[in-house]
Amino acid sequence: MVHSPLRLSPLALALCMVTSYSQGVELSPQVITANPLGSAQLASPSTVLEGTDLLQQQHSSLGETLNRQPGVASTWFGPGASRPIIRGLDGDRIRLLRNGVGALDASSLSYDHAVPLDPVTVERIEIVRGPAALLYGGNAIGGVVNTFDNRIPDTPIDGIQGAGELRYGGADTTRSSAGKLEAGNGAFALHVDANARQYNDLRIPGFARSAQVRDADTPGSKHRLENSDGRQDGGALGGAYHWDHGYAGLSYSRYDSNYGSVAEPGVRLDMEQDHYAFASQFRDLDGPFSSVKLDAGYTDYQHREIEEGEVHTTFKNKGYEARVEARHQPLGPVEGVLGAQVSRNEFSALGEEAFVPHTDTDTFALFLLEQWHATDRLDLSLGARMEHTRVDPDGKGNAQFAEADSASSFNAFSLSSGAVYQLDSIWSLAANLGYTERAPTFYELYANGAHVATGAYEVGDASLSKEKAFSGDLALRFDNGTHKGSVGVFYSHFRNYIGLIGTGNLREGHDHEHEGEDHDHDHDGIPEYQYQGVRARFYGIEAQDRWQLAQNRYGSFALELSGDYTRAKNLDSGEPLPRIAPLRLNSGLVWELDRWQARVDVEHAAAQHRKPANETRTDGYTTLGASVGYRFDVGHSQWLAFVRGENLTDQTVRYASSILRDIAPAPGRSVEVGLRTTF
Repeated sequence: MVHSPLRLSPLALALCMVTSYSQGVELSPQVITANPLGSAQLASPSTVLEGTDLLQQQHSSLGETLNRQPGVASTWFGPGASRPIIRGLDGDRIRLLRNGVGALDASSLSYDHAVPLDPVTVERIEIVRGPAALLYGGNAIGGVVNTFDNRIPDTPIDGIQGAGELRYGGADTTRSSAGKLEAGNGAFALHVDANARQYNDLRIPGFARSAQVRDADTPGSKHRLENSDGRQDGGALGGAYHWDHGYAGLSYSRYDSNYGSVAEPGVRLDMEQDHYAFASQFRDLDGPFSSVKLDAGYTDYQHREIEEGEVHTTFKNKGYEARVEARHQPLGPVEGVLGAQVSRNEFSALGEEAFVPHTDTDTFALFLLEQWHATDRLDLSLGARMEHTRVDPDGKGNAQFAEADSASSFNAFSLSSGAVYQLDSIWSLAANLGYTERAPTFYELYANGAHVATGAYEVGDASLSKEKAFSGDLALRFDNGTHKGSVGVFYSHFRNYIGLIGTGNLREGHDHEHEGEDHDHDHDGIPEYQYQGVRARFYGIEAQDRWQLAQNRYGSFALELSGDYTRAKNLDSGEPLPRIAPLRLNSGLVWELDRWQARVDVEHAAAQHRKPANETRTDGYTTLGASVGYRFDVGHSQWLAFVRGENLTDQTVRYASSILRDIAPAPGRSVEVGLRTTF
């Protein structure tokens, strides 16, 4: 359908001559807002998706939208819930931001909890791989995914502009519509958007259960993933006032969804979120600071888990986050930003499957980032962050949470350094070295109960200490006009990686056969898992290249290649860590001529045999995709009509990164059509 600039390197070329459409932009000339100093070249590996690149990759969940980016996998809990995993790290090690500020939800608590966001409303997604805790907190120890929606317009709007989109098809027969309208007079700007999506049970090749767990007498569903249908609706209203040296604005957004839990037949999740945001920036100031930026958000979130029409458990999370960044005047060749961040969230779970107590979490942090243009070829950066976290539980007299009787406080410190050296006009070298600390979350400290979505009885440890990691990246980047991309390696050593480790015990609880792990026990109990601090090691390679093959009267031809590989090990037990994606290789052949665009994609994933003893392996797979798009104008509006096919050979795909790998395969063959307009 659309052109998607992905990049990989000549080394990656040798590494992988097969495979899918990834659309990273490692050497994008655009400014990455993850760097408040405005540099287009981050030392940290980063990817930007926007425009037609993002349009091509959009799926119903954030995890699936980003799943083919280098270093990014998906938790995949069916079409209703999927969260990104970066370099094998997930949950509260990945910071999900909305316009630079955290939007509270419960998606990190459980794999069946969706991120309350429809990617169709997003205009830009930035991914920073590796530790980004310096600016965004200890729970960005694995990386950051920042989405931007322009609901508070940060640049003036003069006149009326907008966009609309319709989609139909796919393996779940999606019916999707979305639109936005923006208007302004150069000073005042208004933004309105709305979206709706409905989808049926997912079509899959063969049985939902894999041969490793399928019972010959009760094989389960075939060709359909039961209870995977759903809907999601949303909308927003925002506005801003602009003046010569800044702006200020407010927005309100609403998200509402209802979807089935593919792990629990008959269970629905009914989710609602209200989000209020404020953003402002003052530029060209006199005095010690040249600009000041303030972002703040308040979120009221809840979802109810409904079985047979009755609400069994209700999860609520409400709170706020605010951050200020002040850029100081240059000190010779040194530029820098000082900042502060404060947040509070109040989490509660009520009902028979509540496995965590009511908890209030307060965080306050100070950070700085300095960048030194040392020579014409060398840029250096150094930053630090100090963060105080207080986690205050309240068991409400419930004996289940008797140990949640006192608050825990943590002081975390992070330090990071980076360098980008321009070797010549084509090649550059980027390096990072960092030390990061993360305070344990409320569920790692105080969980105590059966967690049906994971098929485990989860037990926290109130005596857990901070998670600590030393991390490094080294990447070679290149752009000679024909090839543009990078190849890099990364390494992280955790001194106290907080993992959910099996104890070998059985506990009373509901036994739903879904997780895809070997439960050698009867129906009188479920396996007990405890949050424990262990030593762990993560390392791997990521590479991407966009190779401009030819440009002539027959059109423009380009080959986009990418690959990634991550290994992770529990150094205390000697076992591999769970849910790590295998070697993945992607390729896409892109053609453009006048108003036409087309591409053919191949994605290959190797089998994953490196796993803990209590998990099952996954087979490798190779999938084929293709798309074609046509652009045309109607009056003053621009239109794009497209057709996109995925997994055209109808392969059975089971993600090693998914806890449901053995009962919820990825979609089978699908074809989707769409129409998009901008004016």
